[in-house]
Amino acid sequence: MKKTVNKVSKFRMQLMLVALILPLAVIGQEVGSMERLVSPEIADDNTVTFRIKAPKADKVILSGNWMPMVPNDGMGMTRETVELTKGENDVWSTTVGPLEPELYGYTFVVDGVNTLDTANLMIARDGTFRTENVLYIPGEASELYWAKTGPKGTVHQIWYESPTLDQTRRMYVYTPPGYADSNENYPVLYLLHGGGGDEEAWPTLGVANHILDNLINSGKAEPMIVVMTNGNPTQASALTVSPKLEPSTQPAGGMANMMFEKSLVNDVIPYIESHFQVEANKENRALTGLSMGGLQTMNTSFENPELFDYIGVMSMGFADLSRFGIEVDHSKRGKQIEALKAADPELYWIACGTDDFLYQSVVDMRNELDKHDFDYTYRESTGGHTWSNWRIYLSEFAPMLFK
Repeated sequence: MKKTVNKVSKFRMQLMLVALILPLAVIGQEVGSMERLVSPEIADDNTVTFRIKAPKADKVILSGNWMPMVPNDGMGMTRETVELTKGENDVWSTTVGPLEPELYGYTFVVDGVNTLDTANLMIARDGTFRTENVLYIPGEASELYWAKTGPKGTVHQIWYESPTLDQTRRMYVYTPPGYADSNENYPVLYLLHGGGGDEEAWPTLGVANHILDNLINSGKAEPMIVVMTNGNPTQASALTVSPKLEPSTQPAGGMANMMFEKSLVNDVIPYIESHFQVEANKENRALTGLSMGGLQTMNTSFENPELFDYIGVMSMGFADLSRFGIEVDHSKRGKQIEALKAADPELYWIACGTDDFLYQSVVDMRNELDKHDFDYTYRESTGGHTWSNWRIYLSEFAPMLFK
């Protein structure tokens, strides 16, 4: 009788194990047997095939940021698109290109609805504007944008107190390869994003850490710390991380109220210089930014001419910002230029694309600087107000610093 009971108990235990393991085996089998589309698929000639399975769709189109802008039905411009063709197994596809080496963003539009490419796990958020898949085309022009073999720096998420803005805020801080084991003090680049972005913009869309790693490892740039802040004075951090604060009464989120600039000088720089191994002097500080960050760069350096020896303004000039509801006081500009000229920065660098909607503002800025015999370096590129340009600008600006 005892043996029978033991056999029954053993049989029950085996049944329980089967009941537990069988669902896991089925799940594993289902996951392993799922057919995964290849999209995007890059050919040797850099043509790219995109695919999406959409059985009930009537129309699928591809929208990519490499596509030219064309007039829309109204008075504005819109991105040109490409239609996909439905094939076997309800898979829609199209082939485009060849594309130049670069980092691109794209989405599908399925029956009028923006849709991510679920076969592509590379996704980036462009501030408050859009979320897109990322397409990397390898080549000489984009080799800085990808992690290569070699030492890597570290990107830290830092929460710090900002008494100026009465917030606990977040910033990203890149420390170069070897920083953790070094007793050296490093120079610092303060790197600002544009309107609609946040502190995640440069580490993700701008791939700043990869660019700096590759430049430093190749000996083209000096090892440096890079501080990537949130330039919106009404945000504690990216809106994906912390809840919104009370809506700002300032136009364009407080772009022209100078509060971020004051916080940068009074809160951010002191924090960095007290918590990281840095050379705390003008000769070892650099400041640059794109678009809104370019405006903040100009504002900060004009108000604090003795603070930075290296200054870079990307895709921004002496712009009429009234279209955005922003009024900028230009009455002090002449005196500010003269004060900055007297401070004699090592480098004042201006960069803009010929198709940038702010190009004329850069022309106006250069004309005004020329009136004061202010020494600057100008970099003009093709293209417009895009990350394709801003990544290039960073890759060119960083090697000029701290020499």
